[in-house]
Amino acid sequence: MFQFAREGYPFIISFLILTIAAAVFNLHWVSAAALVLTLFMFYFFRDPERNTPDNSHGFYAPADGKIIYIGKTREDEILNADRQKISIFMSPLNVHVNRAPCSGLVKKVKHFPGKFYSAFTDDASILNEHITMLLDSEIHGKIVVKQIAGAVARRCVCRVKPGETLSQGERYGIIKFSSRVDIFLPLDSDVRVQLNDTVTAGETVLAVRQ
Repeated sequence: MFQFAREGYPFIISFLILTIAAAVFNLHWVSAAALVLTLFMFYFFRDPERNTPDNSHGFYAPADGKIIYIGKTREDEILNADRQKISIFMSPLNVHVNRAPCSGLVKKVKHFPGKFYSAFTDDASILNEHITMLLDSEIHGKIVVKQIAGAVARRCVCRVKPGETLSQGERYGIIKFSSRVDIFLPLDSDVRVQLNDTVTAGETVLAVRQ
């Protein structure tokens, strides 16, 4: 069934009302522009179902988009440890609903205020406003997923709280109007994607770990 992310309804309804009001008052150009924006909101906030096969040894992409970084780095906000980092950039045309890369218990959700630099830059992961979630997997241990705002995206939404559990591929948040998601995996994870690959949340396997 075709559905939309619940965070999108205020935008969809607002532009739909503007479209109708402008048409009633014969403001044709305003009505036409508002209609285009209404259709874009329907498109942007789409939330299709995804087929996520159970893969206890794998990590699925938490976001739709393009791989812009793969490498070993230090995760110093929560773990203070070296990890395998994979970054996914989301354009305004991607589905923006985020999904859990693996099953686990949500241990922490921390909001970090910051700037709104382009999500492509290396500093965006550190300096931009973001929400960092710590997911504790029975098999893999601690996994960190970071939702990062960008130059256009001004709001990250994490729907879960500490103490809740997530199933692999389950929806847990959304970033409004494009940005990026970083995931920090154990160092012995076998990465299965390459730079510039296009990935699909809940369907593309980023890495596996035996």
